[in-house]
Amino acid sequence: FRINRDHKEICEMDWSDKVETYSIDDKCERYSNQSTNVQFHPGTVRFEESASTPETWAKFSHDNIYRAEQEKLASINLRALIDNILHDTSEDLRRQCAAVNEAFAKRCEELDEAKHKLEHYLKKTLKEIGDQETTIAALKQAIKDKEAPMKVAQTRLYDRSFRPNVELCRDEAQFRLIGEVEELTESIASLKKKLLESEQSLRNLEDTRMNLEREIAVKTNSIFIDKQKCMPHRARYPTVFKLAGYQ
Repeated sequence: FRINRDHKEICEMDWSDKVETYSIDDKCERYSNQSTNVQFHPGTVRFEESASTPETWAKFSHDNIYRAEQEKLASINLRALIDNILHDTSEDLRRQCAAVNEAFAKRCEELDEAKHKLEHYLKKTLKEIGDQETTIAALKQAIKDKEAPMKVAQTRLYDRSFRPNVELCRDEAQFRLIGEVEELTESIASLKKKLLESEQSLRNLEDTRMNLEREIAVKTNSIFIDKQKCMPHRARYPTVFKLAGYQ
């Protein structure tokens, strides 16, 4: 740009000199023997030492025009090169933009799929929680149902312990009652163990439910950010023409 400006100034000065010279020569051409504005100038009858010859005059003008044309051609080539670079750069940016958009779309699909899977697992977990709560309620009721028979058997054993003298016999009824109490005790212990296991399982399921709900919330937020916030901005990505600096 600076070289072009310098050559422009040189050409303008040359042009200005030629315009001025043309005006002088045109004025001289109109002089005649009848002109009233002519007079003697004896000191001018000589050649100036700094005067150019027709050859150097022509060469000076030719060189100025040649150099200006060369710089003009160089500028045109440079602008073409710059335009190509800008175009290639903008194309690269657009390709990168397309790759980013594709990655965004793929990521959104992955998030949607992961969210659907989590929701499916949450639905199954909620069903298992309901089933486990039903099981716990049934176990508690079963334990409660054993209390009345246990009371009856233990009360019978208690009352029979007051039989007098030789009547305090280890008869078949006594063995049956003791067996019944032992069987009920073992059954209640087994039911209580299953109840504890079921309650622990329910707590685990509740923890799983909370984790799933938290993960679903995270995925939902991620989908919102990518789809509702990021993707609309990507849709306003500049065109190649604008990226090349023409707008």
